[in-house]
Amino acid sequence: MKKLILLFAALLFLDNVYGQSSKKFRTEFLNSINATRQKGCNCGSKYFPPAPPLTWNNDLEDAAVGHAKDMARQNYFSHDSKDGRSMEDRIVYAGYKFKGFKSFAIGENIAQGQLSIAEVMAGWFKSEGHCRNLMNPDFKEVGVAEYKTYWVQDFGGRTSFSAQQQKLIKSGKYKLIQEKPVEGH
Repeated sequence: MKKLILLFAALLFLDNVYGQSSKKFRTEFLNSINATRQKGCNCGSKYFPPAPPLTWNNDLEDAAVGHAKDMARQNYFSHDSKDGRSMEDRIVYAGYKFKGFKSFAIGENIAQGQLSIAEVMAGWFKSEGHCRNLMNPDFKEVGVAEYKTYWVQDFGGRTSFSAQQQKLIKSGKYKLIQEKPVEGH
């Protein structure tokens, strides 16, 4: 019985150390973001009206985890990885695809040194560019990670074609032209 309790305690410890996989971590982030999105806010001098709530996306979380760990291990702070990968490269590689969608938008917030979700969120909402990402109505999904005080928040928004548009595409009456995705700060 003692071994089972120790194993459970060890698993709880690891979950708290690597908390980005915990439901509590996800819920706290979503609640914090969506509370402000629900009421609207000023980002710098521009007012952003209420926006629909974000939902969690595991592919965006995977991209965020990878970038947070990479920045911590290689001791840098940038939206571009040291190996030259961009935010778009990392997000698409993690599985967040844009092919087959009517629209596609991505964005990223990064931070370093904050010790809690409340602290990092307060900083992001005080920063005009980061706040604009948080309030962007084109973003519908989010994935967030923290690793050794490196924080990465990846946003995505995809809109599907309507049933009518899908029929026209299949019939050849609509031609799809792929453009580079819209990126946030």
